[in-house]
Amino acid sequence: MRRNQRVGGLLAFGALLTTPLLAQTTLIDNVHGYTLTGDGLRKFSALAFEDGRILETGTGPDLKAHHPESTVIDAHGAVVLPGLIDAHGHIIDLGLGMARVALEDTHSLAEALRKVRSYAHAHPDKAWILGGGWNQFTWHLQRFPTAAELDAVVSDRPVRLDRIDDHAIWLNSAALRAAGITRQTPDPVGGRIERDAAGNPTGVLMDNANDLVKKVMPAPTTLERRAAVNAVMTRLNAFGVTAVGDAGLRTDIPLYKEMADEGKLTLRIYAMIGDVGEEFRRLSADGPLLGYGHDFLTVRSVKLFADGSVGSRGAAMLEPYSDAPGERGLHYMSDADMQAKIETALKAGYQVNVHAIGDAANRQVLDAFEAAYKTVDGRPLRNRIEHAQLVAPVDFPRFLRLNLIASMQPTAPTSDMNMAEDRVGKERLNGAYAWRTFLDQGTKIAAGSDFPVESPNPFLGFYAAVTRKDRNGQPAAGWHPEQAVTVLEIFRAYTLDAAYAEHMDTSIGSLEKGKWADFILIDRDPFGIAPRDLWKVRVRQTWVAGKRVY
Repeated sequence: MRRNQRVGGLLAFGALLTTPLLAQTTLIDNVHGYTLTGDGLRKFSALAFEDGRILETGTGPDLKAHHPESTVIDAHGAVVLPGLIDAHGHIIDLGLGMARVALEDTHSLAEALRKVRSYAHAHPDKAWILGGGWNQFTWHLQRFPTAAELDAVVSDRPVRLDRIDDHAIWLNSAALRAAGITRQTPDPVGGRIERDAAGNPTGVLMDNANDLVKKVMPAPTTLERRAAVNAVMTRLNAFGVTAVGDAGLRTDIPLYKEMADEGKLTLRIYAMIGDVGEEFRRLSADGPLLGYGHDFLTVRSVKLFADGSVGSRGAAMLEPYSDAPGERGLHYMSDADMQAKIETALKAGYQVNVHAIGDAANRQVLDAFEAAYKTVDGRPLRNRIEHAQLVAPVDFPRFLRLNLIASMQPTAPTSDMNMAEDRVGKERLNGAYAWRTFLDQGTKIAAGSDFPVESPNPFLGFYAAVTRKDRNGQPAAGWHPEQAVTVLEIFRAYTLDAAYAEHMDTSIGSLEKGKWADFILIDRDPFGIAPRDLWKVRVRQTWVAGKRVY
């Protein structure tokens, strides 16, 4: 065997997956590499890894001298970053949704109805028509859609379509009948049935009311769920994502364990258990599951919900909505229940991650953590508030005092700006989507997308966080540009700080000795291009544990 066996060109990377390596150590040379370390941003021109873990980064000549029997791959100047981490997404929801009617790109109610009709006609075998992604604001519709409108295109079987934020569902009359929802059906705690002036259900359910339909729907089969995971892994790897915080699970952890045992996972999954009920008691009986299957699966957190979303007026607000003076949104549970659930998870050694959108919901969660910490020392568990979209200005310092991580989505502001001011008014926006405020006070932010609510492409997140603009470059000065961050800060939020939020910062998040060789090659330098071009970054290759997966 020759020293420094060279494999020429990026095309040769693929061959390494199907043929034995010519040396135990692999050295990728001629790169423009970036990684964060304790000393800040580090640049390198070569990296070496062995048995799936990083040996070192540095210059090509130095690494070749240190590893003379390595297989050398010439990357021809490609940019290399650590694999990106999406701190908050929904794997099964995205995967199943990819096989259902998609309404994200519809621009009118009529267009959405045409897509539903076409999908139903093409799938006569489906007992239920399922889909989602609708947004009445992009339809310029100043109300929710109705069951009657869906009945006009599909009346022979139930239809359920999730709103873009997953906090409201649109049903036809057949679905309302299947769920037994009538004018006599009461609103559940933390939920609402939209009604007409006579009290009749109109076809839209909010938040916890969605459970009325979920319990009568056919569950996806194991094969469908496995296919969903495979589809999502392929898609996310193509975007340079190598790890995901799966935000709220009940039935999918056994499937992930099975796929990890088979060596079929190409995405590291940080699974959050949904609530602290029977499923939590069963899964937590032996304590948290740490680093299962070479760190491909970790189960050490619980997901709770405090409220709904701004777009559907389900976010719990301290003062009424500006465009609906009689409404303040919905609390999913009482203060006492929130505190009790947090204490239950903390006492079992589980991190607690709570969905909170509105300023009242965020305050409820802050109060609950503060009270819970008096009975159990939960600060070291790196607890999180998911979204933290609207926070009363006086409450920001409490995040730091309570050692809470803000798990946020950088594309949310540019998606919500078309309705946020109408919903909450200008004054409350001073505490909304406040990335700069959190970072300046020292709060860590873990960046994610909340897919399928938003695109899982992290470079859309880079662009939105730095520019505070939509893909069309609007508004020209950025939406609340005072909350913009730097490229380095959003890079940290998608790497080291996202890893920290998953208790994985000693294993992933940077390309340092001993960590997993999770890295990506991209087509341009995010630290060297104009911010307006950040969304254009494309991933050439993705490697996980030293194996190319895309």
